[in-house]
Amino acid sequence: MSTALTISGLLLSGPVIAAKDINDFQTWGTATAVGSLENVNPALKNFKYWAEFQGRFGDDTSRFSQAIIRPGIGYAINNTTSVWVGYALVPTAEPFSKTTFNERRFWQQLLWNNKFSFGSVTSRSRLEERLAPRLGDDTAIRFRQMFKVSVPLAAAPAYSVVASDEYFLNLNNNDWGPHKGFDQNRAFIGIGYNFNKEIKSEIGYMNQYINRPLTSVNRNDHILSINFYFNY
Repeated sequence: MSTALTISGLLLSGPVIAAKDINDFQTWGTATAVGSLENVNPALKNFKYWAEFQGRFGDDTSRFSQAIIRPGIGYAINNTTSVWVGYALVPTAEPFSKTTFNERRFWQQLLWNNKFSFGSVTSRSRLEERLAPRLGDDTAIRFRQMFKVSVPLAAAPAYSVVASDEYFLNLNNNDWGPHKGFDQNRAFIGIGYNFNKEIKSEIGYMNQYINRPLTSVNRNDHILSINFYFNY
């Protein structure tokens, strides 16, 4: 009798509808300047500066949601490889966080870039120590690995097809949000354009998939990504 009741209950309950991810259309803009400190002092020719600013608009690009101000100092080991340290200030609001706060990050990275017959390949390995004093006392440690390929178009060498992927991994648990394990992934496909040897742009589509460990509903952001790079 109990078996029959159980089967009847399952049949009458109907299918379980899985929760859908949060989808949002966003627009991100980035300007990054990288150059040598040789102009300051010839003895500093192997030292480099990094100056980056980002503005991110969320909620279907209806509101300014996040900014990143990221300066850094690097050292060129050789023509393809450099090491970096820096700081970032990250004011954050909805939809990235229900509570508006200023995140502070210390970062270190290994940057590798090389040219091949088909184009260029970039690898960036970055470690971040993240602080959010308004939300908690702990330091969140995150590792990021990015690979990017840029292939010039034979018919128009100033243009190129650009594809990249960046994987984010939280290395510890803390009291203000991030949990150990997979954090997010960003995949980009777009078109690059070289204005000259020093200035180039990359415009395209980025998908950002964010893991939300305390709920079954994750974030799936569809981003118009507009980037300008200044290399001096």
